[in-house]
Amino acid sequence: LVKGAYWDSDTIRYRQRGWPIPLYERKAQTDLNYERLVRRLLEHTDVIRPAFGTHNLRSLAVVEATAESLKLPPESWEYQMIFGMAEPFQTAVTARPRRLRIYTPVGELLPGMAYLVRRLLENTSNESFLRKEYVESQPLSALLAPPSSAEPAGITPDSVHTDQFKASPGEFQNEPSADFSQEPIRHAMEEALCRISARLDHGWSAKLPKQSAPSSEELLTRNPADPSVIVGRLRGYAASDIGALVETAKKHGTEWGAQPASARVVLLEKAAALMRERRYDLAAWEVFEEGKPWHEADADVAEAIDFLNFYAGQMSRLSIPQRLGEAPGELNHRLLSPRGVTAVIAPWNFPLAIPTGMVSAALVTGNTVLFKPSERSLMAGQLLVEIFAEAGLPPGVLQFVPGGPEAGKALVLAPEVATVAFTGSKDVGLWILQQAGSVSPDSRMVKRVIAEMGGKNAIIIDDSTDLDEAVAGVLYSFTGYAGQKCSACSRAIVHQGVYDIFIRRLAEAVSSLRIGIPRHPGTQMGPLIDERALARVRQYVEIGKSEGRLLVERKPDGAGYFIGPVVFVDIRPEHRLAQEEIFGPILAVMKAASFGEALDLANGTAYALTGGLYSRTPSHVEQARLQFDVGNLYINRPITGALVGRQPFGGHRLSGVGAKAGGEDYLLQFMTPRVISENTLRRGFAPTE
Repeated sequence: LVKGAYWDSDTIRYRQRGWPIPLYERKAQTDLNYERLVRRLLEHTDVIRPAFGTHNLRSLAVVEATAESLKLPPESWEYQMIFGMAEPFQTAVTARPRRLRIYTPVGELLPGMAYLVRRLLENTSNESFLRKEYVESQPLSALLAPPSSAEPAGITPDSVHTDQFKASPGEFQNEPSADFSQEPIRHAMEEALCRISARLDHGWSAKLPKQSAPSSEELLTRNPADPSVIVGRLRGYAASDIGALVETAKKHGTEWGAQPASARVVLLEKAAALMRERRYDLAAWEVFEEGKPWHEADADVAEAIDFLNFYAGQMSRLSIPQRLGEAPGELNHRLLSPRGVTAVIAPWNFPLAIPTGMVSAALVTGNTVLFKPSERSLMAGQLLVEIFAEAGLPPGVLQFVPGGPEAGKALVLAPEVATVAFTGSKDVGLWILQQAGSVSPDSRMVKRVIAEMGGKNAIIIDDSTDLDEAVAGVLYSFTGYAGQKCSACSRAIVHQGVYDIFIRRLAEAVSSLRIGIPRHPGTQMGPLIDERALARVRQYVEIGKSEGRLLVERKPDGAGYFIGPVVFVDIRPEHRLAQEEIFGPILAVMKAASFGEALDLANGTAYALTGGLYSRTPSHVEQARLQFDVGNLYINRPITGALVGRQPFGGHRLSGVGAKAGGEDYLLQFMTPRVISENTLRRGFAPTE
């Protein structure tokens, strides 16, 4: 039992997440709780042997008094202290005699210095008992005075949304993800899973705007953890159906674009409120349809809410005509107008967040939208459209277009579609760009393409890194959602000075990962999305065995599309594992002789999406800032999980074109700027403005 360790860093982590801080804010509260827990532990020495880590005279006395009242023999517990600290206490404890364990840091210099600095900061703080005794020489009566404190507030499912940043009114604030360590929040998710489980494969009658009946075959989505379970059924659209849908979008475009921007902003805010009310149900659908573990599914819903609120705020700013220049006698304004019909072609790996971002950006800027979700995420797409309809979106402004690849091609090729917003594979994205560049004689516009097309992302680990952080960061970055993120790490580039120890510790970490059914709250990694994905990843496993050395390969059981994380070492830059996007939990580890070589290896692909660096060398951090050529660079943290507004997301080179999603300039892509210049002189007189 210890107290106070990592108080500052834990407080910051909770504030970063927007969660209620579970730590006591006054030391007296901590001391009081410590004494309560002393009794709780000593009352159960029949099954445990407690160890009390403290240099506090009052806490030591409480342990002694409590043990005496319970008539416990001295061997029932032990004390733990740190070498060189409070040595008179250590002498007194062993003289009684009592069990005492002395701790001292052993190992490399840098981690030891970091540990020492933390201990010095803790023990010289104004609240430290050692400071009060040895520096301030407070009297014994003060040192032994009993602490008193009020109980902390309880945590409820809704309290996870408490504003920890104290943002000013109107300022954007990220939606906190759910803290499933809290029992009420965990129960809310469990109840949602039960509700949605009862609705799987029961057919679907959506309250959507009337549109032409789809003529293609029925589409099915299955539970990746148990493919025998059908999650949803929807009739798909054929390529021949798209023309009528485009005409409907054109018909409603003028009226929707003429709506005041404030009305469109309110619509997004209402949709965000509906999502927040249903966040656990929406997350439960993703658990079943996409095989996402709890925290991944909930984070996707939180990000969708963020897109709605962030783009609503951005549109409020952009809707005000911008005055250009201050020259007398003229008035210049920049106005922004909707481009027209927008085709949104969305992926399955972030089935709510990514389509919400693309669809809401197009809608709030005054465009009508044809939304085609991936055929692997039909239910998530339909739920999104229903939320917009319930929020008050007029019929025909947003049309749901479930279908296969041919329907997507027809949307791209439709002459009346002004903008294509796409997230998916590089090959499809390049084809869309090629088609958009081909203008027919009767075309009246050049299509705009916003495309995010994946990556081959690397994390560099230099020889000064904190290996505890680096191993954990690489593990999460390449196994989160089974590596099925465009931002996932697929290459670890390690300095030769720490290469052997890094791969040894990484193998142990991979072996500890909890793989299983996403419905179980403790699951860290679930299945791949479907059989095609499984076959592709298995193919790359065989390629890896011929290119590098297999370090670790987990082989989970289960009827679903499960494959464990696989790590190959000694991969060279010309290998396929070092160049090709895999979209699965395969990590290629590469050795670098210097930091410069590590940067060259990291930049040695056609992609430029995300990258990471673990280093405690300031010059390396600065060099990476300047030379690591990626759209999003993460330093000393995992490389997935970008937050709207705080880490706008997107890459360049063959990773995509267009502004970063969740950034201040993203909405501009869906609008056409117009400049209006007026001569305000009237017979030589300019009115006062």
